[in-house]
Amino acid sequence: MAIIRKKEMKNINEKELAEKLKGLQEELVKIRAQIAMGTLPQNPGRIKEIRKTIARIKTLKGGIKKEWAKYAPNVGYQRIFVCVKQ
Repeated sequence: MAIIRKKEMKNINEKELAEKLKGLQEELVKIRAQIAMGTLPQNPGRIKEIRKTIARIKTLKGGIKKEWAKYAPNVGYQRIFVCVKQ
């Protein structure tokens, strides 16, 4: 089962999306640390869910950057990234 569905992601603003991404990345690091230490995670299938959700969020953020590029074609890619990141 997905952690966040696509429809839900589209309704979330960018700041909340960035916070969710950071939280998922931290959770993935914790699970990987457990595996490295030799203990099994409580739910091994969660790793796959987290990775897929992180990919979905990054894909959505990439789409947002492309949207900005339409409206500001003379601005470089780096500047668009900074504007969207804030």
